[in-house]
Amino acid sequence: MRLKLDENLPSGLAGDLRTLGHDVETVREEGLEGRPDREIAAAASTEGRLLLTQDLDFSDRRRVAPGTHPGILLLRLRIPGARALRARALQVFRSEDPARWRGAVVVVTDTKIRVAGARDQGGAASAGGGPSPAAR
Repeated sequence: MRLKLDENLPSGLAGDLRTLGHDVETVREEGLEGRPDREIAAAASTEGRLLLTQDLDFSDRRRVAPGTHPGILLLRLRIPGARALRARALQVFRSEDPARWRGAVVVVTDTKIRVAGARDQGGAASAGGGPSPAAR
């Protein structure tokens, strides 16, 4: 899957995701650090990349409606240290099918994954990292 990592995620996560076979570019590598959210979103959209971020602005459906972009994955951990962020992101990418997130806004917490968007009618929530049986 084509991914773009926002500057607020650990740089080591890019290598982790590449090891899993994903095509990853980062805001840092592209010299987009400090740029407005709309420019980061536009770059991800233009490149057809799912954007991984911790930035809550990307969870506002009025500003970023599902289906109007390649997808956004918002990592929201209680204690968002670099190690925890990397571990949770890897757990999610190993256990889920990221292709189902195309055009969706995905919120990943310590224990749940919520998907709202083009491929999901009304959102799905799951505990323990996987989709609920009804969402499969």
